[in-house]
Amino acid sequence: MFERILVVCTGNICRSPVAEAFLRQQLPKCQVSSAGLGALVGKPVSSFARQLAEADGLDVTHHQARQLSDKMIQDADLILVMTEGQRRAVGQQAPQALGKILLLGRWLDGGEGQDIPDPYRKTKEVFEHVHSLLKDATHLWAEKL
Repeated sequence: MFERILVVCTGNICRSPVAEAFLRQQLPKCQVSSAGLGALVGKPVSSFARQLAEADGLDVTHHQARQLSDKMIQDADLILVMTEGQRRAVGQQAPQALGKILLLGRWLDGGEGQDIPDPYRKTKEVFEHVHSLLKDATHLWAEKL
């Protein structure tokens, strides 16, 4: 059983906080947190991401972006990243953790898996597409866990 799940993206203001909120909602017995590889430390969730999250009944108002640390990696039972590049980056930071770093989009596309693109500084339509991927991906993970 995975008790501590860590969701990682780049800035920790668009994808990972929303995925964190979805997983918290779907897996109430798990401790879910998020961080960024290049976090915009202290920043709140970006406005488009927040609007979409709130429309789905998620509360991301208290989120503050934080930088991924070795301790976070060590403490997590499962680390979910947005892209294959991020999986490699976290693995380079902590090679011993490689076995517990998986793609959040692992079960999308009928199990083929896919990266979840970064919507940062893109249009609302891009955010909507990414939000839909996050929603589907977290739902599929919740079913597996």
